[in-house]
Amino acid sequence: MPSISKKGLSMPQSPIRKLVPFAEAAYSKGITVYHLNIGQPDIKTPQIAMDAVKIHSLDILAYTRSEGSDEYRTKIAKYFSKHDITVTKRDIIVTTGGSEALLFAFGSVMDSDDEVIIPEPFYANYNGFSTASSVNIVPVISKIEDNFALPPIEEFEKLITPKTKAILICNPGNPTGYLYSKEEIKKLAAIVIKHDLFLIADEVYREFAYDGIKHYSILQEEGLEEHAIVIDSVSKRYSMCGARIGCLVSKNKDVIATALKFAQARLSPPTLAQIASEAALETPQSYFDDVIVEYVKRRNTLISELKKIDGIKVATPKGAFYCIVELPIKNSDNFAQWLLESFDVNGETIMVAPAGGFYSSPGVGLNQIRIAYVLKEESLITAVNILKEALKVYKD
Repeated sequence: MPSISKKGLSMPQSPIRKLVPFAEAAYSKGITVYHLNIGQPDIKTPQIAMDAVKIHSLDILAYTRSEGSDEYRTKIAKYFSKHDITVTKRDIIVTTGGSEALLFAFGSVMDSDDEVIIPEPFYANYNGFSTASSVNIVPVISKIEDNFALPPIEEFEKLITPKTKAILICNPGNPTGYLYSKEEIKKLAAIVIKHDLFLIADEVYREFAYDGIKHYSILQEEGLEEHAIVIDSVSKRYSMCGARIGCLVSKNKDVIATALKFAQARLSPPTLAQIASEAALETPQSYFDDVIVEYVKRRNTLISELKKIDGIKVATPKGAFYCIVELPIKNSDNFAQWLLESFDVNGETIMVAPAGGFYSSPGVGLNQIRIAYVLKEESLITAVNILKEALKVYKD
């Protein structure tokens, strides 16, 4: 029998999606499941984006340019200018989601067995992207006690080796909701310049910044032009996860030229999704203002309710729509499965994301879960109450 590749065997399962069969089994028993496990917003996609697909005048659904259409990239550049970021269409490659942009970035700047330093916990698929690219993640641990703030720069410098090619951050962070300050970005900029590294920033949650704190992009930092690579996406910003449109942005011409070769190999990003995404750029600011107000209310409700539960720790997010919760249990994988298989409150239970998959350090985060507060406030209150009751009876 032919064998599966070592790379294939080492590809990690998604900590978010691997529990789906257990959720489906719960549905079949008539159990209502509150989904706290996945960052699928319940906010409506802007109507202007939906209408653009409905009324298009295309006769042939043809390829677009490998780097994305001129019109769309030009409008993306104008979008960035509203955020005090100066780029042109030549600095942008449209990708099939932010995921492909990350794969292009890894492939463009790192060779097999090179290293990327990432503060953990981090977006779980970074583990998968690194495995697919034969790149090694070197974690630097941020702590829930510090609200997952940037670890001291000295901790980064200890980890830099001749194999180190980049530092990767998610800002605001998934799964922590941490929003890096301008001062923290400047510290990272200084270290990548000093050691001649790339700084890759996953900024797909840029609009989701709370408490009057403004997001500061690495593309705003002077002197970082040759080092900065930004990953972006329409998925969360416009509640368009299914469009699968993102982009890679860099002023480094060699990075763009190299990423374009990867883009050419997969031919082009999806045409209709680009049409929707281009239209979405016309979404009025009032849409985002309303969304931020809603998410701040949800965050405040969630954190307030969680803090009523004895024995847990929770970090207060400053952006995105996730938080990490440390529970008085040993193994959140087992707990998450038990919630779906064996526990309910009046026919209702919850689905959470075990946080171990958001780390690359073995044995770290096993007693933590990630919660996505993408449900309405009343649902969040009910879900936290289910969690509270579950912890009363759960035995490791």
